Formats: sequence, structure tokens, C-alpha cells
Amino acid sequence: MKVITVVSAKGGVGKTTLAANLASVLAARSRRVIVLDLDPQNALRLHFGIPLDSIDGISRATLAGDPWQTVMFDGVDGVTVLPYGAVIEDDRRRFEALVDNDPAWLAHALASLALDANDIVIVDTPPGSSVYTRTALTAANFALNVVLADAASYAAIPGMERMIEAYAAPRQDFAGQGYVVNQVDQSRQLSKDVLKVLRNMLGAKMFPGVIHLDEGVSESLACDTTLIHYDPLSQAAADLRACGDWLLSAVDAMVVSPRKLA
Repeated sequence: MKVITVVSAKGGVGKTTLAANLASVLAARSRRVIVLDLDPQNALRLHFGIPLDSIDGISRATLAGDPWQTVMFDGVDGVTVLPYGAVIEDDRRRFEALVDNDPAWLAHALASLALDANDIVIVDTPPGSSVYTRTALTAANFALNVVLADAASYAAIPGMERMIEAYAAPRQDFAGQGYVVNQVDQSRQLSKDVLKVLRNMLGAKMFPGVIHLDEGVSESLACDTTLIHYDPLSQAAADLRACGDWLLSAVDAMVVSPRKLA
């Protein structure tokens, strides 16, 4: 399997929506895709038709000692979903302590799923620095950093770069990182200017295109599905397919050394 960890240095960049839609794109390319939600907001499942009243997820399963296979859901577009789950505050803290005390926790849990070499796991994380982001980076083969074409995203890039350098880059099985600029409004001159600066700064690490701002994104979430499923002919859906192809090319080009688990 190949693990793609989706990160962002700041909130409000549409990271979870991007992760969900890229999962749908890759699943349409005849790949088995598992999306794993490591964000306590438990929102990733909402893109895949998982019932709102469902409380099951990896947090509850881990605390109960149950295998993750018991909380795997079949989502729309052929994507397998591992939600975070709904837990009370005390249980959330216990779960976070467990994760924080075992740096290899996620790698071990994923290994227990016995996935094939060509299977792809997309891990969604909370914005910024957290125990969830750290553990996701320690299991990642590729880090996908989501940014906006604005000054705040530009300023936050060094902080996330440091996290990737600390928790992912030292491992032999980490193959690299890429950047996607999301929610781009081409009518704004500032967006165009920042986009140019980002391209100069990030070079080949950046997806050559952008994901355009599209009202269909919020509409699709209201319908409990992905934009790829809801409005496949939209500009943003075309952007997402192109981004998915770029990501798949990067993932398939990985030369990943076997992971050594302690």
C-alpha cells in the first residue's frame, strides 16, 4: 500500500473536501482506495454517504481493542471509508494519549489491514500541528499539502515544511511531498499574484494546475457526496481529475523501501 497524508498549515483551505474528491478520482482509476479520517471533527464520512447518526470509527475501535475491519464502510464512488468516529471528550483525550505515546501506532494499524501493494490510503488530518498530523506523517509515503492563493497560506508554509522534515522526511519509505492550491478565484488579482509567487517558490512540487472555486463543492456536501459524483462536468471536477492523475503519477513513481515496524 501507499499512504498519502493530506495536511494543511491552516484551517479553511478545503482540505477534507479535496481529500474526499481525490479519493473518488483515484478509485475511478481502478485503484482500491481507503480514506482514513484522523480529524476529531469526523467530517470526512459526510462526503461518502455515511449516515449522520453513525458513531463508529477508528477512535472507538482502537479504544475498545476491536479490529479496524469492523468500522470500514463502503462509501460512494467505490471508496472504503474509515471514519474517526464519535467519542466523548474523555475518550478523545485517552485516544490522543494512546496515539501520542506510540509513534508507530498508525503504521501498525494500517499493516493489520493487509492491503495490496497497489492499494492507496488517503489520510485526512486536522489543520496545523497536532498529535494526529504527527502520527499521520510518520506513516506517510507522500505528503500532500493543501494551500490557498492567499498571504496567510504562503506565510504558513515553512511551519508545515518543518513538520514534514521532522516526522516524514528522515524515513527511507517517505518518497516526497506535493502542493495543491485550492479554491482559486481567478477574478481576483491578489489570487493571481500569490499564485505566481507560490509557483516560483514551490516549483515542481506544486500541482501544475489549480482547483477553482466552485459552488458545487458545498452543494455536493449538502447531498452527502463528492463533487465528482454530484457534478462531474463542472470546472472544479475537471481540476480534481487532473490533480488526481498528477497525484497518481507521483505515487506510482515512488520507490518505497519496505517499512520496518518496531
